[in-house]
Amino acid sequence: MKSKRKSSVHQRPSELLQKLIQFNTTNPPGNEAECIQFIGELLKDAGIETTIAAQTPKRPNLIARLAGQGNAAPLLLYGHVDVVTTDKQKWQYPPFEGKLVDGFIWGRGALDMKGGVAMMVSAFLRAKSEGAKLPGDIILTIVSDEEAGGDLGAKYLVDNHPHFFENVQYAIGEFGGFSLDIGNKRFYPIMVAEKHPCWMKAIVRGPGGHGSLPVRNGSMAKLAQILQNLDRKRLPVHITPVARQMFTTIASELGGISGLMIRQLTNPPLTNTILNLLGERGRTFDPLLHNTVSATILHGSEKINVIPSEVTVELDGRLLPGYRPEDMFAELRKIIGSEVEFEVTRYDEGPVEPDMGLFDTLSAILVEDDPGCIPVPLLMSGATDGRFFSRLGIQTYGFLPMPLPKGFDFAKTIHSVDERVPAESIDFGTNAIYKLMQRYSE
Repeated sequence: MKSKRKSSVHQRPSELLQKLIQFNTTNPPGNEAECIQFIGELLKDAGIETTIAAQTPKRPNLIARLAGQGNAAPLLLYGHVDVVTTDKQKWQYPPFEGKLVDGFIWGRGALDMKGGVAMMVSAFLRAKSEGAKLPGDIILTIVSDEEAGGDLGAKYLVDNHPHFFENVQYAIGEFGGFSLDIGNKRFYPIMVAEKHPCWMKAIVRGPGGHGSLPVRNGSMAKLAQILQNLDRKRLPVHITPVARQMFTTIASELGGISGLMIRQLTNPPLTNTILNLLGERGRTFDPLLHNTVSATILHGSEKINVIPSEVTVELDGRLLPGYRPEDMFAELRKIIGSEVEFEVTRYDEGPVEPDMGLFDTLSAILVEDDPGCIPVPLLMSGATDGRFFSRLGIQTYGFLPMPLPKGFDFAKTIHSVDERVPAESIDFGTNAIYKLMQRYSE
């Protein structure tokens, strides 16, 4: 006989999040199997059939479906359960215990994105429990491997099992729907577009030799100059349609001097000046208006007494929609010169123009649940599994609604020490997703 407490877990989404955090799914290596099995058992106990599709047993993906009334195309809810490392971080509370302290659930994945998975699974189970009238089928998909590129997760499903997602037009995933307080206004950015990964190696060459015989203008010195230039100089300003709409809407709602400043972000000659004036807020907005590059991994000599004649730096490049690797190379060469050789190690193309057909429905739910708030479209600075599902013609909306306390820095908390989320926010998001499941065809 199944536990009554277990069968009603959808009524306690924040408790479900605590359980999910307790599975250490740090990627690499991932080991998402136990976490996904736990979710599968919850669905099975509720009478919901599930399918497992996996390239390797320890990295599975789960698909479940609730039948709708056939009045709308299927709606896809998807999320990943792998998380990034906590190595060398000193947390206030252990990152894999899911402690509830002062109204916050603490732990790796609280925001990215076990919190979102808890919302989706809870709303899905609630729909089954209450016999909700769904316009169309709801497809719940829980994937592995997003944090390392998605090859074993969403990409694997899209490449090998596209039939699971036949006729899907819209999907809900990460990231968006969190509150953003600017001035005395409360905005909710809904992600409708994202930047595209363009990972590269920059190869720098120069004279090498024995460590006891220093060289001038060697590969290390050249690399140091390159890194200095990347640190000091931005790539050119580009105003994409989604960014323009986001900043124009925010500016109109704020009015006054603040609104005027935000509006000038879409004026390229003034963009960088305004970003500098906005301080920390400008740091958040900056990647929405530029292609970006971050140096992350260095490779030099393998011996302390050998001066390398070749060094490489791995670059995490992110391209705005509509731009390609060759655009990145051209922009970088203007900053770091022509001596560098570039090699693309990964490029995942994504959609250029979003399908905004579901935006008004999502906005209406947020305004209904948080009166006076202002939903705005968001171009996300990172990449999600949405780029893979877009290959099937599916538009992803980042919609994990979370009202956050003023001063809570969402961007700084994700992937960082002391990742946490208000428990009430998980309840709020679950309710919003449940409403969407019932009215998304409106």
